[in-house]
Formats: sequence, structure tokens, C-alpha cells
Amino acid sequence: MNRLDDAQHLGPDAHAASGPGVNETHPKAAQLAQDGLRPPPSTEPFYLSTHDEIQLFEHCHENGLAVMLKGPTGCGKTRFVEHMAWKLQRPLVTVSCHDDLSASDLIGRYLIHHDRVQWQDGPLTTAARLGAICYLDEIVEARQDTIVVLHSLTDHRRTLTIDKTGEVLEAAPGFQMVISYNPGYQRMMKDLKPSTRQRFVALDFDFPAPEREIGIVAREGGISHQDAETLVALAGKLRAFQDRGLAEAPSTRLLVATAQLMKRGIGIKRACQVALVSPLSDDAGLLDAMNDLLDLSLA
Repeated sequence: MNRLDDAQHLGPDAHAASGPGVNETHPKAAQLAQDGLRPPPSTEPFYLSTHDEIQLFEHCHENGLAVMLKGPTGCGKTRFVEHMAWKLQRPLVTVSCHDDLSASDLIGRYLIHHDRVQWQDGPLTTAARLGAICYLDEIVEARQDTIVVLHSLTDHRRTLTIDKTGEVLEAAPGFQMVISYNPGYQRMMKDLKPSTRQRFVALDFDFPAPEREIGIVAREGGISHQDAETLVALAGKLRAFQDRGLAEAPSTRLLVATAQLMKRGIGIKRACQVALVSPLSDDAGLLDAMNDLLDLSLA
């Protein structure tokens, strides 16, 4: 049975089911989750807002507007989408984009099943059919001929043409397209066309202010406020290394990973070495300089 069969068995109002109990216990919902469509989280994913992004996203959802999230790696874009799926009680489909991602990977294809050929919806089609949030992470990594299939879903038409079946699918109520990317990785060959950009409302993300980041690291990492303060202060100093050739600043995600090691009994210096400093670069000179800074900061 494919995803479309599952959706039909769930009933026409499956995409509008609200409340964690419906999605958590329904056996067909469990199958859908295995196929890439996740029901709304049963508990609230922790997200600490930095501005008015939650309210803006809600307004975009109400008005059927697509959303573009821009910000550095590990600053909370994916967690934000998960939080909004919970808040809006919408299923969520997440796709990690890459160079080989084709339009068929998103829309679907015919597959041989035993002695017959049957159509299999892709993640984009599944989301549009069932009224889910479709989240395309690092959209600039996908080919332009793949991205163009989003256009009809992200303007007033809200339709998806499936050439292989001849179907013109109207997006179900609740469907929303969300994309994200890291502007720091943009190059001339890795950018969005204006015709794509202007179909989205853009929300800019960055690392939280120090006090907010301390609270996030302490809560998510399970460490004391004082230890979280030490990690955030160190991250602030390491982020200055971008002026010395560091490709990507240490993210809040790395700080949380470091804190989780500390919670398990790993010493703060060793945890910082393996989870905060070493993942940032393979350049021996940069690593030596960052480790020297680590020694001085934790002396």
C-alpha cells in the first residue's frame, strides 16, 4: 500500500486532524511517519523566540504564504519549523536538499511492485495532498530545474502538475511550503533565482543574544547556568575567527552537543575540543589557534 492509499484510508479530513492523540495512535499515521510524513509532535519542541518570527509564520500560514528561512548553520531554523508544526498542529515533511535531488524525487515516480507498476507520491506531493508543512532544508543545494517545480505551489495557484500521471493537484488546506538556506554558503552557482525568491516571505535568523543562548544551552544541554555561560562566552570568541578564515562560526547546535557531553561526565576542556573546536576546521593553523584560545579561556 502506498502513501496515497494510506491517505485515503485515513479519510478526507486526515490532514486536519488536531491533537496529539489522533496522530500518535492511528496505525496509518504511524505508516505515514515511516514514509517521511511526520504527525505533529505530541509535546512542544523547545524553541526560544528572538523576535516576532512565530507570529509572522502564523500569519503566513493563515494566508497560504510560503516562507523562506535564512541564517547560519545550527542557529535554530529546523527546530523553529518543528515548533511551528506543533503549534499549528500540522504534519511535517522534511527534505534535505542536495545536488542530485531531482524533480521526480520530490513529486514521485512509477515503481515496479510485484507484477504491476504503481505510482508512488514523492514528499512534495504527499505534503500537498494531505495539507502538511513541506520543509526543504538547504534549498540552494538543489538544482534549478528541481526548484522550479515549487513555483506553482508557492503563488496564488497552489497547484502541482504531475506530468507523469496528468494530474493537477490542488494543495489541501493547511499545506505550506517552507525552505531554508545558509546565506554564508551562497555562490554564483548556488543561489536562488529572483523568480523563486519573490514567491516567499523571508525570515532572517541568527545566533541568539548571549543571555538567550545561555538559557538555550543550559536547558537543552542539561548543564548549569554558569557552565552554559562559559560555553557561550567561548563561542563568542571563536566566532571572531571568521575574520581569520574560519568558514563557519560555531553554532548553538555545537554548544548544545558540548553541553550534553559535559552532562555525561566529560570534562569541559575535552568536551570543547571534540564537540566545539575540532568540527569547525581541518586547517592545522586555525585549530592550533582555537585550541590556544580554549586553553586561555578555561585556565
